[in-house]
Amino acid sequence: MAMIDTPEGIQAYRMLTLHQGLRLECKGMRLTRGRTCYAIIKDEFGLKGSKENVLRQFEEILQERGM
Repeated sequence: MAMIDTPEGIQAYRMLTLHQGLRLECKGMRLTRGRTCYAIIKDEFGLKGSKENVLRQFEEILQERGM
């Protein structure tokens, strides 16, 4: 089991978790009871549009960062 203990590693893991959560939300499911992954991604990355459009834009951001 690998340990993620660097700030960069934690941020990368969080971004991948948000990505998976948004994919679930596009299918009608929820990852959390609090704020949606859709809302978090829109606020933190300044993205706009529907869930599908935000997912597409966020996947481009992940690809640019090599994730």
